[in-house]
Amino acid sequence: MPRPPRVLVVQHEDDCPPALVGGWLAEAGCELEVCRPYAGDALPADPAAYDALLVLGGSMGADDDADHAWLGPTKQLLRDAVGAEVPTLGICLGHQLLASALGGRVEVNPRGRTVGLVPVEWTDAAADDPLVGALATARRGVHWNNDVVTEVPPGALVLARTPQGDVEVVRHGPAAWGVQLHPEVDASVVARWAASDDKPAPGVDTAAEVARIDAARPELDEAWAPLALSFARLVGERALR
Repeated sequence: MPRPPRVLVVQHEDDCPPALVGGWLAEAGCELEVCRPYAGDALPADPAAYDALLVLGGSMGADDDADHAWLGPTKQLLRDAVGAEVPTLGICLGHQLLASALGGRVEVNPRGRTVGLVPVEWTDAAADDPLVGALATARRGVHWNNDVVTEVPPGALVLARTPQGDVEVVRHGPAAWGVQLHPEVDASVVARWAASDDKPAPGVDTAAEVARIDAARPELDEAWAPLALSFARLVGERALR
């Protein structure tokens, strides 16, 4: 009997767990190993020892290496994973770390914070993408971010943008993707973010946004469970090599 595919998960904060994506990957047969470097866990040196790498979100900036000692090593881990063609998915901060690690630029969004449900606008390139090709139809995703990727790395392919033009989904090489949205969160996770938010977006009722996210749960599950299942398929293919 083949072993289950092993996914290394890098978590940056207690309030940013793998949540729904972790559950969907586990249901698809993946075995998750969660590394919490903020709590003292050592980052594995070789991402190729795993079948995939999942890097989650967090409230810190992608280039705040001086304040969060594990961010630099995480970016090296991402570079190594991309080089070894280990299937990689970065979510929000993970997406920004991936872009920064590969030579892109991450900055505070000059248009201000993005909070709540945002439509995804796919580019023509998304239709043939091995991860998101089947998802490239109208859908919304959860956002809760200050920063955005303002310059993608050389060779990166933008697969989706927000209606405001911000980078939403990117592929780096044959097997690495970053998504600015949060496919992994439910209302309980977002409610914790809202409760600890010391920089609320001007004019945004965060409690109302949490309620909208909760009400949209069936829609969001239908929209983003397929992303996790598609990633699990790619991970499984690697595990069989």
